[in-house]
Amino acid sequence: MSESILVFIALNAIFAYSFYAVLVAGQLSLGQAGFAALGGFTAAALAPAPSDLGELPALLVGIVIGMVVGALAAVVLGLPTMHLRGVFLAIATLGFAEAVRILLINAEWTGGANGMSVPKVVTPAIAWTCLALVAYWFWRQGPTSYGRALAAIREDELAARAMGVDVGRHRLSAFVTAGAVAGLYGVLWAYYVRLLAPEDFSFTTAIDGLVMAVVGGSTVWIGPLLGAAFMTSVPEILRAVGVEAGWIRPFISSALLLVVIIFLPGGLASLLPRLRVKAPAGAMEDERPVDRGSSRKLVGPGEPVVRVSGGSKDYGGVHAVRDVDLTVASGEVVGLIGPNGAGKTTLVNLISGLVPPSSGSFDVLGTTPGRTAVHKVAQAGVSRTFQHSKLFPRLSALENVLVGAHVVSRPTFLRRLVWLPGARRDEARVVAHAARCLDRVGLADRSGEDAGSLSYGDQRRLEIARALAAEPSLLILDEPAAGMNHVEAGALSELIGSLAAEGLTILLIEHNVGMVMRTCDRIVVLNFGEVIAAGTPEEIIEDPAVVEAYLGGDAPPPGHESEEVR
Repeated sequence: MSESILVFIALNAIFAYSFYAVLVAGQLSLGQAGFAALGGFTAAALAPAPSDLGELPALLVGIVIGMVVGALAAVVLGLPTMHLRGVFLAIATLGFAEAVRILLINAEWTGGANGMSVPKVVTPAIAWTCLALVAYWFWRQGPTSYGRALAAIREDELAARAMGVDVGRHRLSAFVTAGAVAGLYGVLWAYYVRLLAPEDFSFTTAIDGLVMAVVGGSTVWIGPLLGAAFMTSVPEILRAVGVEAGWIRPFISSALLLVVIIFLPGGLASLLPRLRVKAPAGAMEDERPVDRGSSRKLVGPGEPVVRVSGGSKDYGGVHAVRDVDLTVASGEVVGLIGPNGAGKTTLVNLISGLVPPSSGSFDVLGTTPGRTAVHKVAQAGVSRTFQHSKLFPRLSALENVLVGAHVVSRPTFLRRLVWLPGARRDEARVVAHAARCLDRVGLADRSGEDAGSLSYGDQRRLEIARALAAEPSLLILDEPAAGMNHVEAGALSELIGSLAAEGLTILLIEHNVGMVMRTCDRIVVLNFGEVIAAGTPEEIIEDPAVVEAYLGGDAPPPGHESEEVR
């Protein structure tokens, strides 16, 4: 293989990593060509000449300039566009890249369309050293709370927010990383091709980088390298076997690309065995505490955890929740029941901050849901499951629970880069904590399986384990027994009872009336968005309004194993 092919594989892989940096967080950006152009041209214009400083020092100065310029451009572009998703973000970033290209074509200092001459400094050793450093960054990023947060955002942004992940900050940091890596590519390209032109960073260049990242695998750190090697070497292999016709080589390359995308949707990296996080030996006995965070409000026994006064939520002319007053004290297990459409899930969405109220006051662990970001409500100690399971399907069961532990995990990424032993200890501690949470819900033997492959009942239990991993002060369970048989529901009821005995405050929505009557200290009944009754299970079961609106004429006595009311 020629020297130029080796260099181009390395450079293309670095460019593909700039796309991987945002794809791993679920972002589709096409602005990397613009970042690379700005980084390359700025470095070529400002860096000292190799004859003045020496080839390698001059290149290092250029690399610093290019990466800083690329990162700053990503900040400038990212701040106003991070609220965009999918194709809208792609179009906005593509517009930025094209604007940069046109600006460079019409600027005098760049040489216009003819470009500018740059000394050739980059060698295969330099290119592959830079590639190794970039690949190392993403390899070390994966098994950290930061890397798992990016993966969670990619899988389900709403669930990630509810687990305490600051989605905006993580998306922007990934975008800035992409800008810096693209800037590095631009500098290396400039110092290798000798003549740097704006057309080197066209729309076609951006698409090539995206394709290499996707073909290699956009969720595995080695994917961009595999994709770059594949897409760069195939044309050369065809040339070596005598395929010279101009249209045949692109056709065969495109056909191979189509085959990979259709039959290997996970990219070439899916052919490699996936390394999963495993619980260390003795994890169940490791009782070292995790960090619950110094910012959490300490609530004493019996003190209010949730206070809602006049809480309402309107959707147009529909009153989903109307004038609800609710107080939940520390250590209580409060059941929230009512017919379908009564407003139960809307109310807990208001309490957890997922939707803003139309009116009324909400105080949850010292935060004001609706005016406080969702991740800050979670960081205050609120953890929850969802009415419809919102797991991260392509992550393993253990990795899902590790995301749940995000708010009690110490950041380890930067320490992992330099192999500090404290990072390894902190990661081992949080993995052991996650393993104990899985064991508590009876899923210890399923820790390595993808969440999407579990049965519905196991997915519900996994959601509970993920919520418990946050070490919450308030646990909200939205129909946790859905899909479970009576034996599983009984075991879940015992689990809730044991959590309450440890002082955890629980707000439970459930249609299994018998389970609610056995489990809860107090029950609140909603109908058409209004509270129609509140009291002990014995009081609720005998309330005529409840019987008429929800229980009908077959109200079971407390402790009776009823069928689920649908």
